[in-house]
Amino acid sequence: MSEKLDAAALLARAEAETGLRDYGDPTLPDRFAMAVDLINGQGMTPDGYRHAAEVCHWLLTSRLEFFADRDRYPVADEVIEAPMFVTGEPRSGTTLMHALMSVDPDARALRFWEVMYPSPPPGLAGTEDPRRARADRDWREINAKAPKWLHSHPYNDMLGDGLPEDERTWAFDFRVMTPTAWWRVPMQTVVGGLPTDAAAQYRIHRAMLQQFQHARPRKHWVLKGFHGFRLAELFDAYPDATLLWLHRDPVQVAASRTMMMADILDGLVGPVDLHAAARMHLDLTRASIANTMTNPMVDDPRIRHVRYTDFLADPVGTVGDYYAFAGRTLTEAAQARMRDYLATNKGDRHGKFRYSTTLLTEIGEDLAALHEEFRPFRERFGVEIENRG
Repeated sequence: MSEKLDAAALLARAEAETGLRDYGDPTLPDRFAMAVDLINGQGMTPDGYRHAAEVCHWLLTSRLEFFADRDRYPVADEVIEAPMFVTGEPRSGTTLMHALMSVDPDARALRFWEVMYPSPPPGLAGTEDPRRARADRDWREINAKAPKWLHSHPYNDMLGDGLPEDERTWAFDFRVMTPTAWWRVPMQTVVGGLPTDAAAQYRIHRAMLQQFQHARPRKHWVLKGFHGFRLAELFDAYPDATLLWLHRDPVQVAASRTMMMADILDGLVGPVDLHAAARMHLDLTRASIANTMTNPMVDDPRIRHVRYTDFLADPVGTVGDYYAFAGRTLTEAAQARMRDYLATNKGDRHGKFRYSTTLLTEIGEDLAALHEEFRPFRERFGVEIENRG
């Protein structure tokens, strides 16, 4: 193939290999062409573009097969009832909260092996489904490429059985380019430039839940994603959903998320400019906090607001409180599993994650001024300044 990607040729190849043409959305080909233009502007080596073409082929064929499954099987008849979501700023405890909820024997969470290889419906496959082993191999490769990521996100040691964020269900929609889909491609994480459509994205999300619920015992869904900017569309898609929202000191959020993403990208594309990264992540944090303070949906009665520090002080109690809020009972069996998870999955099991707010002062920010800037947010949600580096 030539160095750059050809969107039309990639679409034709996927259709020829699968014998399918229905992408479940007539706008997909145009959107895919925009994604290809973005990729072609990355200035990668021929080997990098080859890897990008392989990823595109994987995502396109997965999408074609996924939507064909909705004709092959009664997947669309599945009812998604009262899902429980966790959200919050990056580095605010959402992953641990979600992990604890996922070990409840009465709950079901998304798994990486499913969202990476969603067809056919996993409920129709046996326990030795080869997709599990394939996703495990993928994750061993990811962890080898980005070993520092395990410091900030030790849950990656779950490999294919790991817990993806809701955004990962949109990888084959070409509205986001998450590292867990594009890890073989040497390019920066794409945080903009692709056309988003929250309502359409939640339709994909619901279709994924139906796919993974089909032909399996009914359990309640426990999910996690960055839903703060999409609250209206989230509740339009799931009117009976509830949402637990964790809140943390934004100064710590900005510093911690900067180092986490730097550690990821260091393994995938090489060292990053930490000062430029800090400016970007502080801007992203500011935008998110501004949305939280101005979005009227933040006060929706289906949302439970919890302080990060309260969650850390009593993780299982926080889960139980959320279950009661959602009209569910946290069983003794579930609580025992959660306590066991906390005892056997220490956060520093792969090494200590280190970050410092000093990075923010190095880009010219005054910490006292930042704390004052975020004071209305902290007062609204009772968030105290974290006294750490």
